[in-house]
Amino acid sequence: MKVRSGGFYILLVSSVIAAVVAVRALDPFFVQALRLIAFDSYQRFSPQAFDETVPVRIVDVDERSIALLGQWPWPRTVLAELVQKLAEKGAVAVAFDIMFPEADRTSLEEVLKRMPPEQAALVAPLLGKTRTNDETFAETLKETPSVLGTTLTAAGNASSIKPKAGFAVAGDDPRPFMFPFSGATGNIEILASAAKGIGALNWTPDRDQVVRRVALVYRLGDSFIPSLAAEALRIAQGASTFVLKASNASGETAFGKSSGLNHVRIGNLEVPTDAQGAIWMKFRATTPESFISAAKVLSGEASEREISGRIILIGTSAPGLLDLRATPIDPVIPGVEIIAQMIEHVTSGRTLTRPDYALAMEELAIVGLGLLLAAILPRVSARMSSAIGLIAVLGLLLAGWLAYQYADLLFDPLYPALGIALLVAAATFHIYRRVELQRSEIQGAFGRYVSPDVVSELLADPDKLELGGEVREITLLFCDVRNFTSISERMSAHELTTFINGLLTPLSEIILAHRGTIDKYIGDSIMAFWNAPLDEPDHARLACNAALDMAARMEALNRDWQERAVLAGREFETVKIGIGINTGSCCVGNLGSTQRFDYSAIGDEVNIASRFEGLSKAYGVTAIAGERTIGDSGPFPALELDLVRVKGRVRPARIYTLLDTLEGDHNLHARLKLKHERFLAAYRGQEWDVAEAAIGECRALGITALDTYYSIFAARIADFRARPAAADWDGAFTALEK
Repeated sequence: MKVRSGGFYILLVSSVIAAVVAVRALDPFFVQALRLIAFDSYQRFSPQAFDETVPVRIVDVDERSIALLGQWPWPRTVLAELVQKLAEKGAVAVAFDIMFPEADRTSLEEVLKRMPPEQAALVAPLLGKTRTNDETFAETLKETPSVLGTTLTAAGNASSIKPKAGFAVAGDDPRPFMFPFSGATGNIEILASAAKGIGALNWTPDRDQVVRRVALVYRLGDSFIPSLAAEALRIAQGASTFVLKASNASGETAFGKSSGLNHVRIGNLEVPTDAQGAIWMKFRATTPESFISAAKVLSGEASEREISGRIILIGTSAPGLLDLRATPIDPVIPGVEIIAQMIEHVTSGRTLTRPDYALAMEELAIVGLGLLLAAILPRVSARMSSAIGLIAVLGLLLAGWLAYQYADLLFDPLYPALGIALLVAAATFHIYRRVELQRSEIQGAFGRYVSPDVVSELLADPDKLELGGEVREITLLFCDVRNFTSISERMSAHELTTFINGLLTPLSEIILAHRGTIDKYIGDSIMAFWNAPLDEPDHARLACNAALDMAARMEALNRDWQERAVLAGREFETVKIGIGINTGSCCVGNLGSTQRFDYSAIGDEVNIASRFEGLSKAYGVTAIAGERTIGDSGPFPALELDLVRVKGRVRPARIYTLLDTLEGDHNLHARLKLKHERFLAAYRGQEWDVAEAAIGECRALGITALDTYYSIFAARIADFRARPAAADWDGAFTALEK
């Protein structure tokens, strides 16, 4: 379509792109919010799963522990016992997400200060004979791989905190880029001196108070101090020094520009960071499996397997102690679990990075894609321009997701998508305006020769929405779950929905992979057909191949479901399907009402395919195909089962099962087919003794999938012996059920 007023269009497009890029450069709060929404959505769509082998656990001062051991804070003799028990069970580091800025109030010397003078005088002689609670706790901290926390502040004395670790800097000075603090609140000196490590407990949430990044190291004045998680990792590895790798260090390319930190090395772990020394976290949902109750440890119930070789964090999940945070996954999570997840993140080798070039890439996407669309949209219809714009927006969203999922990179797709959507909206409005003018011109020109109604029909192109169809030769397939009622009775609505989706999705994918058309889903059933709407000359073989793959996929699905059931301690019943395949002429097209219609097929052959699927259960086989299907498919390797009059039909139909759905190899199938054909010939010739002997020979081959089938014929022969067949019996069986 030729669009006039090109100058206005160019001005419109240029103005929209320039405005969108300018707003992104200014980065106001709503743009930041969009970016964070995108990053949070990634994690909600694909959260990390909990791995029980991770080398970290949380000893939780939970409500149960407080109920059993008394209100918090506990005497430090109790904490000393807790740390000692953890060390004895093999903890490689014990870190406290708790501070001790004051002496223990339950110590005797502290109690004396609050006693009346006359009572204090009686107790005072005992002071020199026992260690204080803090001395007991300090002795335990000195003997164990302990880490205490400190809180960094914007004011105060930076020298009051003495880090236990050394720091080596490679490359440029990273201090200007790091989170700065000038003071700190620490623990009492006796405990701080005894601990093997000191780490910061600070958080760096975003404006909405959601924690998305956590720092490995902070700047305290002109010094460095590690986070509690980083310090715990150092102690666990027996390392003495952190190595801070900044821009222009060996192996770090920055082209001479100082751009802050790139990596922090902790023992044998080298962790990629942003310029400030923080890492973007891949969170998981809070899970009880990562917690061990403090009461359980103190009582000796905690096993060595839960603790040995792990970093242990001591913190609290009790709501009253107010150590709660928010993450993209959980609106409320104990702060100590964020520290635990940070250690999981680092030790598992995960990375999640918002690269330095992210802003440039996002602006390039806006400009490049915007100009490309601006060139394309005027050359297509208004409806097509909207579709192209939608595809572009979805492409940006998908690109952002793929970068996160497969490259661990954080790009913002929402703001570029919003910018492209605005551009497409402006261009589409301009195109619609031009189209409406052109329609007016068409109506004015053709209105002189035909009625306005005809012109309107020409413009609207109603042929695409006509009801009706055409008669085509197609192959139909019905697939249904056996004993679905009994299976569904044992499931909740949610479990049943998950089960159906998990079953129908892979089966549908197989149909589509074999170029089939899915007509509809009927509860737990699928109806599909081949050779419509596109011509598929080999449609019968495609349908049979799809049936084989569906049967094979069910074996894999059952193995997976069984493993899950065993892990969950539940009983498992093998899920089976029945498949019916038939080939014939049907009416195919847009069928329904003027308000709603679907592309579907109707006709007698559809009903026969459905009957075949029902017969598969009666005969105990996975799939039944009609004679026409087998003949048109090459023929397909198949075993004739019976001559059946299905319900609603007078003429009998010859039915087959697909040999490859039976156990065994091709040699076994060939032997079966020879013996089976002799059996059918004897059966239809009413040679009952020969037929029974042939059944025995077939069964001796050990193909259990045909046990039900041969039992049916053995019963029929017994009935014929008691009540001989009519003189005009043609060997056909009349199926009374659908």
